[in-house]
Amino acid sequence: MSTSQILNIVQIVVSAVLISGVLLQSRGGGASGLFGGGGGGDVYHTQRGLEKIIFAITAIAAVAFLILGVVQLIIAK
Repeated sequence: MSTSQILNIVQIVVSAVLISGVLLQSRGGGASGLFGGGGGGDVYHTQRGLEKIIFAITAIAAVAFLILGVVQLIIAK
């Protein structure tokens, strides 16, 4: 396997993690909205527990996706 192929596979995995992280973050309900909770509507709340972990993973995946894209662009030249 070449470096380009490995980077493509890693970027696909990172993009799947990024998509999953974004989809798991619902605007109003947070993680409790996944399990039928959610009430409260537009009330501000602090991220705790699982919500905080999902947010951090999503942010890390976004940065990794950006870096992988730039690296692939540099290698392609």
